[in-house]
Amino acid sequence: MLRPLTLTCALGLALAGCGRKEAEPAPSAAAPASPAASATAGAVPGGAAQVVRIGHVGPLSGPQAHYGKDNENGVRMAIDELNAQGLSIGGKPVRFALVAEDDAGDPRQGTAAAQKLCDEKVAGVVGHLNSGTSIPASRVYNDCGIPHITASASNPALTQPGYKTTFRLIANDNALGAAVAGYAADTLKLKKVAIVDDRTAYGQGVAEVFRKTAEARGMQVVDRQFTNDKATDFSAILTSIKSKNPDAIFYGGLDPQAGPMLRQMEQLGLDKVRFLGGDGICTSEIAKLSGNAKTLDNLVCATGGASIERMPGGKAWKQKYDQRFPGQFQVYSPYTYDATFVLVDAMKRANSTDPKVYTPMIASTDYQGVTAHIQFEPNGELKNPATTLFTYKGGQKAPLD
Repeated sequence: MLRPLTLTCALGLALAGCGRKEAEPAPSAAAPASPAASATAGAVPGGAAQVVRIGHVGPLSGPQAHYGKDNENGVRMAIDELNAQGLSIGGKPVRFALVAEDDAGDPRQGTAAAQKLCDEKVAGVVGHLNSGTSIPASRVYNDCGIPHITASASNPALTQPGYKTTFRLIANDNALGAAVAGYAADTLKLKKVAIVDDRTAYGQGVAEVFRKTAEARGMQVVDRQFTNDKATDFSAILTSIKSKNPDAIFYGGLDPQAGPMLRQMEQLGLDKVRFLGGDGICTSEIAKLSGNAKTLDNLVCATGGASIERMPGGKAWKQKYDQRFPGQFQVYSPYTYDATFVLVDAMKRANSTDPKVYTPMIASTDYQGVTAHIQFEPNGELKNPATTLFTYKGGQKAPLD
């Protein structure tokens, strides 16, 4: 997914990464390891715990902060559960600590945050949220030899350089854009569509995949418009589109723009036009951002992965999440949770927390997570990724059958 360009920190702070570090757990004797953990990680009783830092990067400020906080919550849950297991790796008890950085959805700030995590010698990174921050940051992580797993960045270009430190835990835009276009053509029987994107790496990518698939399925693209990831007024764009009389509008971008766009569609009398998009608009927050406009009922969007109800461990996990972080769930926290466990699973199999030693083990991951049975292709893409289409009923996100 994603990429918006929102610079919320002063320039000096932006270059420094504008992040924060969690308080590290005090060295202490680790709790007794479970038999399985001991067998896997080579636990020895007693001794001071080695602190293993795991980084998370996402937009914790600005209009995308609801995504970033949700993603961080997933990592935090995983770290707490891992610490409760009393693991030992390489013959030493370990305690995991979260190092959280704010990239505000800005590529420059994202690369600064990545370099900061490299300098702090974290063992691995979960993030970034956006394609526009993940793509440049991936080179930084590759250069310093630290693995990162994104739970949300979906532009296919992320894995094209072939870095052995880059992994993705969801379907990419090729699957998302194609899924929406296929549904629009085959199920909704739409004939004419307009396309708008926000000119970000994510927005352009998913919109282009949708266009190619829609035209291949016999749909006519009657208008192509562009906006940006800070816009709030779409009246001129929508007025132009209205004159073309489309059956649907596909928007490549995020919910801070899609919400107002839905509201303005209703005001302009476009309440019968379908509104389509990828995972960037497929959030719980969009109902509020749209002011619960009646056009929300016309929305169909795709996410890379199964719905919570259909994830192997989704329902039980969501109950735990809601108890700890009520009202904060968006989309990707189950994936950041799994990504954290995947990093630690590789450490246990390598019997080391050193990125140089355990990173190659990530490629051979065979892990049953909350979201899916996780395995990777040689280029770091998830094997057999699921894609789910959603709509909204009464302001609530619901999977399509």
